[in-house]
Amino acid sequence: MDDGRAQGPLAPVPDAGAAPLLSLRDITKTYTRGEVAVDVLRGVSLDIWAGEFVAIVGASGSGKTTLLNLIGCLDRPTNGSYRVGGVEAASLDADGRADLRRATFGFIFQQYNLLGTATAAENVEVPAVYAGMARRDRLARAEALLTQLGLDERSDHRPSQLSGGQQQRVSVARALMNGGQIILADEPTGALDSKSGAEVMALIRDLNRQGHTIILITHDAQVARAADRVIEIKDGEIVSDTGARKMPAAAPASPWSRPAGAKSSAPSMPSTGHAAWWMPLAETAWLALNALRVNFMRTLLTLLGIMIGVASVVTMLAVGNGAKQQVIERIQAMGTNLLLIRTGAPNQRFAGGFRATLVPADADAIAELPNVRHVVPEFPFQVTARFGTNDHQTQLDGTTPNYVLAREWPLAEGIFFDDEDMRAYAPVVVLGDTVAKALFTRGEDPLGQYILVNNNPFQVIGVLYPKGANDSGQDMDDMMFTPLTTGRLRSFGQRFVRTITVAVDDMARIDETQEAVRQLLIRRHGVEDFQIRNMAQVMETADETQDTLTVMLGSIAAIALLVGGIGVMNIMLVSVTERTREIGIRMATGARRLDILLQFATEALVVCAVGGGIGILLGVGAAFGFAAFGKPILISTGPMVMAFGCAFLTGLIFGYLPARRAADLDPVAALGSE
Repeated sequence: MDDGRAQGPLAPVPDAGAAPLLSLRDITKTYTRGEVAVDVLRGVSLDIWAGEFVAIVGASGSGKTTLLNLIGCLDRPTNGSYRVGGVEAASLDADGRADLRRATFGFIFQQYNLLGTATAAENVEVPAVYAGMARRDRLARAEALLTQLGLDERSDHRPSQLSGGQQQRVSVARALMNGGQIILADEPTGALDSKSGAEVMALIRDLNRQGHTIILITHDAQVARAADRVIEIKDGEIVSDTGARKMPAAAPASPWSRPAGAKSSAPSMPSTGHAAWWMPLAETAWLALNALRVNFMRTLLTLLGIMIGVASVVTMLAVGNGAKQQVIERIQAMGTNLLLIRTGAPNQRFAGGFRATLVPADADAIAELPNVRHVVPEFPFQVTARFGTNDHQTQLDGTTPNYVLAREWPLAEGIFFDDEDMRAYAPVVVLGDTVAKALFTRGEDPLGQYILVNNNPFQVIGVLYPKGANDSGQDMDDMMFTPLTTGRLRSFGQRFVRTITVAVDDMARIDETQEAVRQLLIRRHGVEDFQIRNMAQVMETADETQDTLTVMLGSIAAIALLVGGIGVMNIMLVSVTERTREIGIRMATGARRLDILLQFATEALVVCAVGGGIGILLGVGAAFGFAAFGKPILISTGPMVMAFGCAFLTGLIFGYLPARRAADLDPVAALGSE
């Protein structure tokens, strides 16, 4: 007589002494709500053999869903023993239970629990992702499963584009993805109309005929009649059990999990084996990119802070290093192997004029010291130069022929005056580039021309190569040079000099030479009425100052990056909250804590890496913007690598907390979230 149950192969009763597939002994489950302990399961003992179709029935709150969660290793009993294929599941940690779920169980939920942002095929693939199956293989199997279940034309549709019955079929395909030796169905028809519900139950009965062990939770007696065995639970205790029905042979192996090459109309289950080391990382990165793509606006907001931080680092360091380079170049243009001697006591300033203390004989005496290459006395004097109708205010520097040698300043054209010009008081002049351009505005050749310097005629014999500004920002090309003797006779009428420049041979001994010069001048003058400026020390001081400025700018930019990192953490925490059900679904399909941790940490890393890359481009663009306004910049790979590395590290640090929070979620609680 037909009782409405499946008429396929009956659930097997093994020979005496054979172990059941699932064995529960004295299982209890107690939840603590505040200070109140609630006993949900009270000493449940139960055996289920391979190939059975078991329905667990009971009123709402009877404990049947909690029992199914324990059977599916989504939860752990408070006390008791639970063995799956001889393995003590109750003692496994979270990852051990995840491995067991992935390899043994397939879940069919009342509310389908599909990922809303994924297609049908991508939803079916999820368990195989965590099993390490190659992407091509799992995609082929997912398509084959959907085709077998009549959804071949709907594989690229999202859940919102599918009917309830179609969504449940996708859920069935997902349960079969890794083989689905044991199918756990929690009210599989509860959200369906009667026709769709009948179709799903027919599919579940067919899976049982093909060898799958089915455990179904329902409160509908009509649905329960389809099972071979009905277990009723009430107030956390089993009150009735129809028991297993005897059958002559063991249940057949499911064709859904036959190895490749076996003849079957059902899709074969490729062997997952052990994935290459890079496959989990590649899959995690793919999942992260897909999640970020789906939530584009949230991703954009997350990127914004990192982009601003990295762009700030690149821009500020480019500007800071550019300023540093400019200062160093100016000092180098003056010469770094020089000692500059000026009149006046150390650290003393004068209200006006200058105190005449240095004479050309001092220069001659300094020239006799060791490690001295050139000695150049100078007397710069403000003058007015005129050529034709062009007047120009500039400085005339009376000096010696060694000037261009000490300053390492080449000529663009012509010659510099020599010792003969010095002895002859020759009225000759060498122009700086700025002066030459100011006086000769019509393209005339300056060489051989006569100009008036304070109404005294001088012949131009040379033009110096452009040198730019010095460390004080003064234009070094806005000067003219004449023999010191000529200058004293025709212009300033002084026998003193304002400065003496000393070029040394060995830079390593410049401090020693400086002290020797100091002692010599003190002996000659009887008092220290001069100042010595060591250009090597100036260079070092400028370098240190600019380094400090660069560190300060970098620190400000780093703070911006830190703020961006905090933004990443906050948005990722929101993301975890919004995607709690997704996390539960992934855990139910076999994701370990490490898988969840890697997925969310990788999302943060990807966000920061993408934001870092865009930030570098923005930073370089901003730096060139400063350059367009005449600001010196220096763009190098070092700051960009540092900024990108900081962004990546920011993602690692600030993404860990949200990822850890996601990984620590309880699967049952996560699945029950809204």
